[in-house]
Amino acid sequence: MAIFGRNHQQTTLVPSPRWLISVGAGESGSWHPYPFPPSIQYSKPPTWIEQLDIQSTWCRENFGIHCVDAGCWAMSPSRKYLLVGDVWLRNRQELLAALQIAPNLSDIELLAQLWEKWQLVTLTQLQGMFGFVVCDIASEQISIVRDPVGARTVYYTPGQTWWIAPQLSSLNPYRSNQLDPIALRDYLTCSFVPGERTMRQDVREIRPGTILKLPGEQIVSYWQLQEQVVAQESLEWHGDRLRSQLELVIGEYLPANQPVGVFLSGGLDSSCITALAARLHDAPIHTYSIHFGSECANELEFSSLVANHCQTHHHILEITFQDMWDKLSETMANLDDPIGDPLTVPNLLVGRLASHNVSITLNGEGGDPCFGGPKNQPMLIDSLYNSEANHNPLQAYLTSFQKCAADLPQLLKPEILQQIQQPWVFEADLNSNMSFLNRLMALNIKYKGADQILTKVNNLTHAAGLQGRSPLFDRRIVDLSMTIPPEYKLSGVKEKAVLKQAVADLLPAAIIDRPKSGMMVPVQLGFRKYWQRQAAKMLLSRRALIAPYINQNLIKEWLSFRGDVWGRYGVKLWLLVSLEMWLQVNYNRK
Repeated sequence: MAIFGRNHQQTTLVPSPRWLISVGAGESGSWHPYPFPPSIQYSKPPTWIEQLDIQSTWCRENFGIHCVDAGCWAMSPSRKYLLVGDVWLRNRQELLAALQIAPNLSDIELLAQLWEKWQLVTLTQLQGMFGFVVCDIASEQISIVRDPVGARTVYYTPGQTWWIAPQLSSLNPYRSNQLDPIALRDYLTCSFVPGERTMRQDVREIRPGTILKLPGEQIVSYWQLQEQVVAQESLEWHGDRLRSQLELVIGEYLPANQPVGVFLSGGLDSSCITALAARLHDAPIHTYSIHFGSECANELEFSSLVANHCQTHHHILEITFQDMWDKLSETMANLDDPIGDPLTVPNLLVGRLASHNVSITLNGEGGDPCFGGPKNQPMLIDSLYNSEANHNPLQAYLTSFQKCAADLPQLLKPEILQQIQQPWVFEADLNSNMSFLNRLMALNIKYKGADQILTKVNNLTHAAGLQGRSPLFDRRIVDLSMTIPPEYKLSGVKEKAVLKQAVADLLPAAIIDRPKSGMMVPVQLGFRKYWQRQAAKMLLSRRALIAPYINQNLIKEWLSFRGDVWGRYGVKLWLLVSLEMWLQVNYNRK
């Protein structure tokens, strides 16, 4: 007989897990129980289902639910399927109409009813952000699912017992402290860890648009990015089509009868989100911009122009160099894998400011990956002007991140270098049959989007008590972007022509016509003037957690800024300081 249990003593496995699942799977697909905690008191179903709450640990012979937040689980009507996860469905009204049921269900409860009716076909009907686990109770089959673009994350530790959670920190008790050298190589090159690997040797990430089935460890893709260019139509036609889709998507992302926040840099992407939100929303709109004090250039002229044009409640936050350093450790603690983008700390701080006014924020993330940002120009130039014999698209792509790709032979210790001679996760996409620009777009959506941008948005807005939404990464916008001819995205020095066409009537000409400059965080000045001593103490210590992997003599050279012709040492140092702080808050010293 199957055994279920309830833990009558609250046990915190990790700080504030939203949900945590264990699955006992043996070799050759056989299933066997994992050890029950001694405090488990056994009971028969359906008692365990009725009493499930955050203070409970529920176990079946091969399946356990631990510390699940209220609102993160549901049973299907027949009790055949149990679902646990993070789900936000922007098309819930359509789905409720399809089922002809009352609208008082939560999104996870709605999903449970959909799954009972359609099973895997359900995934073709979902639009939104989700990462969840389905347990087919009768057949003892587990399906782990992640949304197509990767707005939500799901991690797991494979082995005799699989532990599954939406946050890497929730898996801390069930993994080793061993660093994955390939993930380290990728982080130092890209500033994030792309693909299924994580910085932890024995933890993996479910990829966007896929299902992992247990037992059997079968991976099924239910969505893939495909190039389907509509070449015969004009820029105006594509702009009108994009505008219609943007209005539909942003209308669904706006919270009904609530104020909403927008992170507004003054660039095209966040400005178009602000303008469309102002046009479509009937509640107050708050916009948030940042700057780094009088020593640094800023874009407040442009963000204030947009805020005044759209009549928003505008808020400006000054972030000091002291803030950047003091809040980095806390920021790294709220990320899953380390992210070396200097905007992480500002993202957390501006989120905290926004939490005083709103509970939901929108952002302009996704404009560059979907519509051809200027960072792709070096790759295009390389492909145009280098002969086929000299053209190495992989090396050009790695170099385009402008981090430590060229430094790896000197930066990593020899024994680590020997362990990283493996293929890069980008190679298949770089050699696909898409047009060259769309190959770059696909790479940016699949990897930088899912593994840096969206996970950063999700984790840091959540840490600030918000829900962050990224309309330009909506699945429909992503699919639509792959129908637009490459020359309407990036042509020579003109970027995002189709997006500019779509919103030209909504924004001042100064915003439409200005070239993209990007939000520049002044880390070069930070290390030269403010952080050099603290960074040296942290990175050059014999007890530094990066010391077993990194050549500290090269770090010494970077800290002196000798030979920094291109002004890149600050970015590299921020990458290393972020990694060291992430290791300190995530790894136990032996």
